[in-house]
Amino acid sequence: MEYRELAVTGAYAFVPEVLPDARGGSVSPYRESVFTAAVGRPFPVAEIGRSVSRRGVVRGVHYTLTPPGTARYVHCAAGRALDVAVDLRAGSPTFGRWEAVELSGDGGEAVYLPPGVGHAFTALEDGTVMCHLLSREHRGEHELTLSYFDHELGLPLPVESPLVSDRDRRAPTLAEAAARGLLPRY
Repeated sequence: MEYRELAVTGAYAFVPEVLPDARGGSVSPYRESVFTAAVGRPFPVAEIGRSVSRRGVVRGVHYTLTPPGTARYVHCAAGRALDVAVDLRAGSPTFGRWEAVELSGDGGEAVYLPPGVGHAFTALEDGTVMCHLLSREHRGEHELTLSYFDHELGLPLPVESPLVSDRDRRAPTLAEAAARGLLPRY
């Protein structure tokens, strides 16, 4: 497994080896030893979640209140998605920066997002399955969202007619969230 740090401080992309054979193939999207080498500690899995999306679905930008903050380790189990990490941590050297990584069920790539880094993705195929390992159990009252369509962020939109939840559609911009004191600290 290889890894690299993203343009967002503390966020990483992981690319595992895919082992193909006559039956298909197998892959391990998470390896504790490689994660620990990259981040400096193992990932504390408290909950695993998954979503299934049709092509054009945009989810996010989601993040959690800090403290307590929740880290995510995300991989695509089926289909393809454009996964986006956005640094929302006020005071971070990469505040407001983002990086997009294409994840696929065929490749097993994964992305690690530390607490305070926002997460979003766009499903590029019908039946895209995203799996989320969370460092804390999900608590709806701790989860916040920013507008994916904030022109100041300039996030990539690889589909023409995005499908977005009402909650994400009503989400504030980065500037509005900052004015309301809703951004995490670095």
